[in-house]
Amino acid sequence: MPRRDRVSIWSLVLGLRSLIERLHCADLPKTKGQRPKAAILTLLLSSLVCAQSVTPKPRLAQIDPNKFAVIINGASGEEEYAKQFQQWTKDLQEALNKRYGFDATKLKLLSEAQEPRSTADEVKKTFTALKSELQPDNILFVFFIGHGSFDGKESKFNLVGPDIASSEYNTLLSALPTKRVVVINMSSASGEFAKSLSAKGRVVITATRNGQETNATHFPGFFIDALNATDSDTDQDGHISILEAFVYANRLTAEFYSRSGRLATEHALLEDNGDGVGHERLEAGEGILARATYLDSLSIDEAAENVAIAKLLKERTRLEGEIEQLIARKTSLQETEYEASLERLFIELAKINRSIKHAGT
Repeated sequence: MPRRDRVSIWSLVLGLRSLIERLHCADLPKTKGQRPKAAILTLLLSSLVCAQSVTPKPRLAQIDPNKFAVIINGASGEEEYAKQFQQWTKDLQEALNKRYGFDATKLKLLSEAQEPRSTADEVKKTFTALKSELQPDNILFVFFIGHGSFDGKESKFNLVGPDIASSEYNTLLSALPTKRVVVINMSSASGEFAKSLSAKGRVVITATRNGQETNATHFPGFFIDALNATDSDTDQDGHISILEAFVYANRLTAEFYSRSGRLATEHALLEDNGDGVGHERLEAGEGILARATYLDSLSIDEAAENVAIAKLLKERTRLEGEIEQLIARKTSLQETEYEASLERLFIELAKINRSIKHAGT
């Protein structure tokens, strides 16, 4: 089977999984004897019926001393963009403080209009200060809101005054004691940051897929929407992971261009496996770290729940791998053997997803 067909089918499998995962309010339907397509359809119909009664377990924000954040609001260039960037920055800051339990003293904001300003010197001072403030087990989130540029070799984020290249940001991050870093560059021409900042333990999200996508981006607004929306929590565990926010914002960005009849000029990337190659969707091993990284904090009880959930997630990953391998071997198998195996794996996957739901409620 050609690779593009395998990727397409696996993308469908992942899409089906997001619906199958809802099977937690009723027993699985009887699927024995049905062909895989019919069995999967039965599962999907059941999930749509029971999804109406799904209510995520509410989570209260709690101050977490292990979380740090840096928001860099860059040079706008025009009043229209200045207002938009300021609004996005305000909305993001409020979400982090009020909904996700970030300590206000550990959230550093560099702004175009207010002190400390988003200049190269202030950026460097901020990261220098973090070297003494961060501990190895802390996690740092870095957000870029503004414009970017690309000179054919490197992406830069537009600051007030001289800019800093993506490779220099990598140097600043690499000097920190924590390797748990999430970088979300929501600017134009940010795609090269996925390559420059790639490292083990890092999640890097960019609003564009390369440096040539230089138009102003809409991704930031949708990403911030994801942090405040209830339907962005696709696995219904009461927490929004970095992966869920990325997928949600990516979908809304694509829908924005489709509704307006415009050619999309931005395609967000996710890079979290350290290979330096970002992807627009879950493929090539991307998304595992982002799926396990949350902006909010867990109480002791919730952390205990997550140990059990982690085991289930590992089993889910194993089953997904088996499904992918089975699809890749389809041409070498008898049709009845292939369909029976696919049905069995999908049913096991649905059961695991139902267990994950029960563990998180």
